[in-house]
Amino acid sequence: MTNEKGRTMQNEEPERLWGVADVSAFLGVPVSTLYQWRYQGIGPAGRRVGRHVRYDPRDVRRWFAELDDAA
Repeated sequence: MTNEKGRTMQNEEPERLWGVADVSAFLGVPVSTLYQWRYQGIGPAGRRVGRHVRYDPRDVRRWFAELDDAA
């Protein structure tokens, strides 16, 4: 499929949401730390999906990048 300028458009599917274990592995922190951060209102934004907490990988990466800016 191409757009009006003749460029090829790719169907971009949203990235799979990450679970607590995924974020823990990405950041290199224990799962318990993520739960503490969530309770304290700090750390990357997570959303409840049923009984689970899920994270948008883009939000986690953005939050992590902002840590550099704050330091």
